[in-house]
Amino acid sequence: MRSAVLLTLCGLLAGLVVAAASFPAVAMSGLAAKAGSEELEELPTELVAQSSPQVSRVYAADGRTQIAVMYDEFRSDVPLDSVSQHMRDAIVAAEDHQFFEHNGVDLKGIARAFVNNNQGGARQGASTLTMQYVRMALAYSATNPQEVVNATKDTASRKLAEMKYAIQVEKELTKEQILERYLNMAPFGNGAYGISAASQVYFGKQPAELTVAESALLAGMVKAPTAFDPTTDTGYPQALDRRDYIIGNMLEIGQITAAEAATAKKAGIPRKTKRPTSGCVSVAKNQWGFFCDYFYRWWLGQSAFGSTAYERDRQLKSGGYQIVTSLDVTAQAAARKEITERQKDTDPNALMLAAVEPGTGAVRALAANRKFKIDDADDPQNPLSSNPEQADEGIRGTYPNTTNPIITGSADVAGYQAGSVFKMFTMVAALESGLGLDTTIYSPQRYKSGYLDSAAPPGCGGYYCPSNASASEAGNFNMWTAFGRSVNTYFVPLQERVGAEKVVDVAKRFGVQFRASDDATRANDPEQAHEWGAFTLGVSASTPLDIANAYATLAADGKYCAPTPVESITTADGTRVDAGRPDCVQATTTGVARKALDAARCPVGDRAQLGSCAGSTAPQVRGVVGHPVFGKTGTTDSDKTAALVVGTRSLVVAGYLANPDWASHTDRMSHSIVNPAVYETLADYMRDRPVEDFPAP
Repeated sequence: MRSAVLLTLCGLLAGLVVAAASFPAVAMSGLAAKAGSEELEELPTELVAQSSPQVSRVYAADGRTQIAVMYDEFRSDVPLDSVSQHMRDAIVAAEDHQFFEHNGVDLKGIARAFVNNNQGGARQGASTLTMQYVRMALAYSATNPQEVVNATKDTASRKLAEMKYAIQVEKELTKEQILERYLNMAPFGNGAYGISAASQVYFGKQPAELTVAESALLAGMVKAPTAFDPTTDTGYPQALDRRDYIIGNMLEIGQITAAEAATAKKAGIPRKTKRPTSGCVSVAKNQWGFFCDYFYRWWLGQSAFGSTAYERDRQLKSGGYQIVTSLDVTAQAAARKEITERQKDTDPNALMLAAVEPGTGAVRALAANRKFKIDDADDPQNPLSSNPEQADEGIRGTYPNTTNPIITGSADVAGYQAGSVFKMFTMVAALESGLGLDTTIYSPQRYKSGYLDSAAPPGCGGYYCPSNASASEAGNFNMWTAFGRSVNTYFVPLQERVGAEKVVDVAKRFGVQFRASDDATRANDPEQAHEWGAFTLGVSASTPLDIANAYATLAADGKYCAPTPVESITTADGTRVDAGRPDCVQATTTGVARKALDAARCPVGDRAQLGSCAGSTAPQVRGVVGHPVFGKTGTTDSDKTAALVVGTRSLVVAGYLANPDWASHTDRMSHSIVNPAVYETLADYMRDRPVEDFPAP
């Protein structure tokens, strides 16, 4: 009696499925009423193909060197002809023997599963490959969590919806297209989504190279990636049994020979997996970590990729972008090499370099004596902070491991006082006001300015009184000689003549960010900026990237270009994205820029074209670099920071030696460390390039 009832039910079900194939609207509406119309109605009325999340790949400027991959799901779609025939056969053998014969719904399979499940056998789902693809597509097209639940929960209405959509899909796509989409969308465990990722994670190869044994293993994992995970002790025997079962199926349906099946069953199974780490931490042994992080922060600020930082992050990690950055692997390697030869990663004082290309703003290198890495809270490598107040609170330092943007700055990293490199802004403001490079000012050893200073030493009468580094710097100077020898008591009165607010404005136009709140308050209020007497001596916080790009503005004939880590961005379908291209404005006139650059040749041992230098603070630079150069040294009070910026027409490199954790530290920073790191990096980059002089002022 029971068998007769089951057969009757099977016949009715088969008839309904036939009706669904012939008259889907009528049949499905009736079934929905019986199976739960509300659940069915919650699903989309039409299956809309959605792209599954894709890995975005980030490359250096050469377009070949991969510096990072960004993803939530490790997946890269590939065309079916890039997948081995063994893999195509194996997934059919594992999931749907009749795939190439049915119209999306396997009537015999449904009847067989119905009888088996009602007789207490091992549960069978009877879902075809097409129906499984529909289920995944519905989940990926969901716009809220409930739609994901509806697309995947085990209900009659969900199964009927899959049948309806499967018939629709089979009318719109070829079998090969369905198989391609299925293989690219299926999960394979251990973070691998899609056949390309699975091939790499489990076998370290491309999907076109998969063997019979490898294909059968991967095909077997789709059904239950966790249960059939060969890397676990419980999953290994199950994965082995299922692989061999699928190999047997492949033999049974004529996909392989008996000899091939025997060979495949003898093949070993991988117990370990390997997949690229997502994001910037520990990329390429930390050589590119700070640059990668700068790129990531830049991306999160681009409205082209979403209205919020969250949306932009999702776009990057699922959009399948091919991103060619501005990172020059030669310049980056040179910077890291020169740094590590002079400063250990475990030193609390950070040696930080940034390199920028004039005329484009392309950031070519970012390096420091730090590992871009999160310090392990359970087994930390970082000692307590060198800042005593932080150390008393148990706060660890940012060395040797940090993910802080110490080279480029952020809302939490304002930067460091850079000293006399800021004198360039005063010189530009003076030239803009009509003063010439030959403007002569008598500069005493100590100068009593007109700027009020509540902390002025005795004898200054409450006014700002800067001094020179040595008594030999007293005398008459012009812009060439004063800039070359870095005479403080020349530039403070020069700033008074021009107006400090105009000097601050030049710094803003040249890209100084004023991240510290006190600096920003003064910089954005002309009245307060007018009284900023020490500004020309570099008391405002800045970063190596700020200063490299500011000096690059001179080398670009006064054209300021916002720093960018990107040269090109291409979507998964090959469309170029209009983001990251040079964003430039004329920050000062060509004439002013060329004049200022002429004086800026003096500090680094080069010759000015219009005047005489008569001294320099880094005279060896020109000879080491071997190209026409310009730049400036910078030192703050008590040598708490030492800086040098040097440039050619091709590249500008700025370096700081500072303590990111403790601005009031007691160490004296040495130019013997930072200077050669900067100019040797530039020399390495310029080697074998043609010598090119700067345009005449």
